[in-house]
Amino acid sequence: MIPVIVIVLGVVMLSAAFAAIYFKSLLSSIISAGVISLLASVLYLILGSPDVAMTEASIGSGLTTVIFLFALYRVRKGNSDD
Repeated sequence: MIPVIVIVLGVVMLSAAFAAIYFKSLLSSIISAGVISLLASVLYLILGSPDVAMTEASIGSGLTTVIFLFALYRVRKGNSDD
């Protein structure tokens, strides 16, 4: 059962990666990249590595996605720290 779940998660991660490449919207690409990272953390948890899964979920999925969204907001707003 576990190999089937790993294969399904891998296929979904690959499809989300291709979707992130082909999306025209930067917001959609950022969210798709966050989904990839979140699925990777689920995969790490299934494979028996909860410490890596928690790190991936918090840093890879959470913090990185928030930083990308903040950067996109700042670029669209046109603010600078001058």
